[in-house]
Amino acid sequence: MKSLPVAGLLALIVVPAIVTAQHAGAGAPPAVTAPHEATQFDFLVGEWELVVQPAATGLAAKLHGVPRLTGTWKAARALDGWGIEDDLRISDASGNPRAFSHAVRVYDAAARHWNSSSLDVYRASFVSATAEWKDGQMVVTSRGTDGDGRAYVSRSRYYEVSPTSFRFQQDRSLDDGRTWSDAVLKIAAKRVR
Repeated sequence: MKSLPVAGLLALIVVPAIVTAQHAGAGAPPAVTAPHEATQFDFLVGEWELVVQPAATGLAAKLHGVPRLTGTWKAARALDGWGIEDDLRISDASGNPRAFSHAVRVYDAAARHWNSSSLDVYRASFVSATAEWKDGQMVVTSRGTDGDGRAYVSRSRYYEVSPTSFRFQQDRSLDDGRTWSDAVLKIAAKRVR
C-alpha cells in the first residue's frame, strides 16, 4: 500500500475542517438556485440598436440642438442565473465613441431587489445602484458624481418593455432629490438579436 505524502494527508484532514469552521454557526447555507425574480432583467438579454437623446442642457445644445447619438446594448445571463452582464456603447453621428459602460447586475433575494455596479470605462469610475420591478417597469436608483464633480441622485426606468423593444429614461437631482431634471437621457432600444 502506498502512503500519501504528508501534504496530501494534511489536505484531507485540514481542508474539510477549515470549510466546516468557516460555515459553522452561520445559519442555513445560502440558496444556490436563483429565484424566479432573478429573471426580471431578462428583457435586456440580447443585442439592441439604440437611438439616444440627451437633454439640451448647455448653451450650444440649446442653440444648435443636441447631437445625434446612437448606440448598442448587449446583455447576457450571468452568475449561474442570478444576474445579467451588459455593455452599453454610445457614439456620435460620425461613429466616435462617447460612452462605454459595463454593468454587472445581480438579484438579492434577501433584500428583494437588484444590486448593480456599472463601470464607466472611459472615466474609470464605478456607480452602484439598486433596482426593483414595479408595475411593468424596472426602476433604478443610484448616486454618483457627474463630469463637473457634482454629486447627483438618479432615478431611471426601463418601460414599454416588449420582446422587440424597450425605452429607458433617466432623471437627475443635484440637491439630493428635492428637485429633479427630468429626461436628462432617453433611449429607444430595438432588438437586433
